[in-house]
Amino acid sequence: MDALLDRFLEHLVVERGLAQNSLEAYRRDLARYAAYLKGRRKRVTALDRAEVPRYLLALREAELSPRSVARHLSAIRQFHRFLVREGHAAQDPTSHLESPRPWRRLPTVLSSDEVDHLLAPREARTPREFRDRAMLELLYASGLRVSELVGVCLADLNLAVGIVRVLGKGDKERLVPLGDAAAESLRAYLTHGRPRLERRRPSPHLFLGRHGRGLTRQMFWQILKREVRTAGITKPVTPHTLRHSFATHLLERGADLRSVQLMLGHADIGTTQIYTHLSRAHLKAIYDKYHPRA
Repeated sequence: MDALLDRFLEHLVVERGLAQNSLEAYRRDLARYAAYLKGRRKRVTALDRAEVPRYLLALREAELSPRSVARHLSAIRQFHRFLVREGHAAQDPTSHLESPRPWRRLPTVLSSDEVDHLLAPREARTPREFRDRAMLELLYASGLRVSELVGVCLADLNLAVGIVRVLGKGDKERLVPLGDAAAESLRAYLTHGRPRLERRRPSPHLFLGRHGRGLTRQMFWQILKREVRTAGITKPVTPHTLRHSFATHLLERGADLRSVQLMLGHADIGTTQIYTHLSRAHLKAIYDKYHPRA
């Protein structure tokens, strides 16, 4: 099975352009599946229809969440389809299985007041302070993933037009508009921050660390945690919280779902629809607060 698994993972890279993080998730999930089959002395190319459901039950007994089980099933199903398509197996033992639809927890979002506190004007004195402010403003203004944020290059930014080019999952490009506040912070960083962070060797990255190299996701996590503490926000905040807040606030102010999907870079609009639940909760709160008969 190891050789077949390697071929499948190579297919995901070459044919589908899967991002490294997603590839590692497939590798982990399928390695666990392979170990299970090895323990039961089962050949992956000759499984009966009952074997995969047994494995999914074992995952649930191991207290994996419904979402994690669904992710495992997705990887397993794609692997078996690949085996059939490439002629390594005669049948797909997952063809009769339906994908479970686990209950999706609503993501944590910041209120508009909390965002105002986080992005409250503070005088920047050091290059890093100019950089940190620009990153926060850009993240909330664009709804980027943290990996996309730290991956932005100078050439991706067009402040004259007010857009940033983003390389998202699966190496798919999209253009995301910027607001005036983000553009102003970025100009200040490019003038007062980045030239002093850049060392002798020029870097293509927009956001630089103290050694003149691009920041990592972990570095930005530390920046965000510090800024959240400074703003006095007590709820858990991650980089994705700002992405969720971006989408929710746009919908609350009347943006259409399709536009938000394009800005977030979601391949499936169903992924974006979770934010409509948040907006409905917002409308219900407004109704309860202001309707005379509520």
